[in-house]
Amino acid sequence: MNTWQRFKNSYLFYNFKQDPIAIASFGVLSILVMISILAPVVVPHDTYDSATIDILDAETPPAWMENGNENFLLGTDIQGRDLLSTMIFGLRVSLLIGVGAVLFQAFLGILVGLLAGYVGGKLDAFLMRIADIQFSIPYLIVAIFTSAIFKLAFGVGRWEELALPLLIIIIGMSEWPKYARTVRASVLGEKNKEYVEAARVIGISGWRIIFRHILPNTLTPVLVLSTIQVANAVMSEAALSFLGLGMPITKPSLGSLIRSGFEYIFSGSWWITFFPGVLLVIFILVVLLLGDWMRDVLNPKLYKG
Repeated sequence: MNTWQRFKNSYLFYNFKQDPIAIASFGVLSILVMISILAPVVVPHDTYDSATIDILDAETPPAWMENGNENFLLGTDIQGRDLLSTMIFGLRVSLLIGVGAVLFQAFLGILVGLLAGYVGGKLDAFLMRIADIQFSIPYLIVAIFTSAIFKLAFGVGRWEELALPLLIIIIGMSEWPKYARTVRASVLGEKNKEYVEAARVIGISGWRIIFRHILPNTLTPVLVLSTIQVANAVMSEAALSFLGLGMPITKPSLGSLIRSGFEYIFSGSWWITFFPGVLLVIFILVVLLLGDWMRDVLNPKLYKG
């Protein structure tokens, strides 16, 4: 039986087919991810090509409103860019930051959690105190200091060039203790089991026991946590961008689009903020719903299907 057949016969897939909310969430998420990946191909206008942008088109209403333009279905932003195209590119940037930050925090947190749980003793206490300190520092404070120091040292132009990787690092550094604590708890429950004791008896090295035997048995809670953390990372990026500490308007994310149009919302150009805000809410909602379903299904104590 191949991998696909085993998956089709699995408990996970069976429960997925029985849950319409999970199916709908997965469908919407898949569409959003595919659109963001294929952004250069599917967008009606290339918003990164300044030759195709006319400032005279700025704040054009959606096509169905008075003074709307059929070339701009959802209208334009304050720079004259097609809002639908800019939202798709913005979703792509937000998704890159969300996934990148989760990969960074997962790598760091899993490594710390494995070492703390398996070695124990003073190393465990030391690493967990570092995690506690990290938890006590809000990521907004880290972002403010990092952006201020970087802009002072290298200039605003350099910040705009490196905003994406810097946001991945900032958001990732603020959330890795969640992975560390989750993995540590799983390791403490696994390291004294018979298969680990047998591996020690036959002389397998500690590093191999950690990564070949214990790590695979800790990945279920990590998978559930990662799904929810993607939504949290995207929300964090949106919050930072809204405060002016995130992506620049020249390389828009959903958060920076909301911020750029917020000051014009009361002057009548409500669509610049409204539509990116709706897209952000939909994306976060489907990710959280899918994460909740995975948590329930992968934890028999919680699942009641």
